Amino acid sequence: MTPRLPQDRTRLIIGAVIVILVLLLAWHWLGPKPPAAAKLPPAIPVDVATVTRADVPVYLEGLGTVRAFYTDTMTARVDGQIDKVAFTEGQDVKKGALLVQIDPRPYQAALGVAIATRDKDKALLANAHRDMDRYALLAPEDLASKQTVDTQRSLTAQLAAQVKGDEAAVDNARTQLDYTSIRSPIDGRTGIRQVDPGNIVHAADTTGMVVVTQLEPISIIFSLPEEQFTELSAALAKGPVTATALSRDDKQVLDTGTVALIDNEIDQTTGTLRIKATLPNKQRRLWPGEFVNVRVLAQTLPQVLTIPPSALQRGPDGLFTYLVQSDSTIKVADLSAGEQTGNLVVIEKGLQAGDKVVASNQYRLQPGSRIRANSPATQAAGTDKPGPAEPAP
Repeated sequence: MTPRLPQDRTRLIIGAVIVILVLLLAWHWLGPKPPAAAKLPPAIPVDVATVTRADVPVYLEGLGTVRAFYTDTMTARVDGQIDKVAFTEGQDVKKGALLVQIDPRPYQAALGVAIATRDKDKALLANAHRDMDRYALLAPEDLASKQTVDTQRSLTAQLAAQVKGDEAAVDNARTQLDYTSIRSPIDGRTGIRQVDPGNIVHAADTTGMVVVTQLEPISIIFSLPEEQFTELSAALAKGPVTATALSRDDKQVLDTGTVALIDNEIDQTTGTLRIKATLPNKQRRLWPGEFVNVRVLAQTLPQVLTIPPSALQRGPDGLFTYLVQSDSTIKVADLSAGEQTGNLVVIEKGLQAGDKVVASNQYRLQPGSRIRANSPATQAAGTDKPGPAEPAP
């Protein structure tokens, strides 16, 4: 009988090898693995602005009403019938141009009577002077009494006064005749006609015949808060102050002129100043009664640090911005800001010239976030709009 011990040993060895292989495979798949490299979060695309120095104009802004430089309501100064209306509605007229002609015949007759009376009294005065000269020659020889001489002298003086009165009556009659021709007192533009030929007008009428307004130059009356009085008065003390009229949406410059004056008192009910500005209005883009925005250049801040308004954020502790680091991460920089004009904000403290700040997508950021600056083309296309201001984290 053959012994079985070697075969059993061989099987035992094979089984042990299989068990070892299985344990190795299990350890490979189920055992601890080396830690993988941490995956960095993606960079956030933002617009980046550079802190620069610039001359920043400081403006005072208010709402104003356009007014004609001069406004004249033409009314009758004598009674009569209108013979002719010599203007066209909306016509530009020169100073002295005839607007309305009232029937002058009654006043021409009155002037003729006054002239005739004056001439008659002048003739009587001349005769009285001749008699006075005769009495003056006879008085030394006692051929004319003293009473006669005194009476003639008194008569001469009376007639001289009468002639002066007649001259005044002639001037008055001539003035009344002139009033029948209603002429424009200014260079301006006529409005809507209120009378027609054949109408009877009276000196007591309160309704005008037409309104003439001067449009070149033109005035704007606007208001500013009383707190800005010191700043504006200081600017006026240095010289002429520029005033610019803008459309109600601030997108169109209508005209530019200068501040004429500050009203002599502050409106206590509203706490505002009334300011008058004068503008040339050569292109007639301003019209009486129009509402416009007025921007007054109070001063210019020379070479101050500036950033765009979109980079300025407001948090619980005040103003701040996201400052870009050299490794493309950001940090919070607390700011002290000054004037804001247009697309510039003056930075008084917290930044230096050349610093880079984030100007969009701030709502996606927090301190330490990695950012990627948009290319100029992307920024121009507006693919990343500036996000709303968020409180500081």
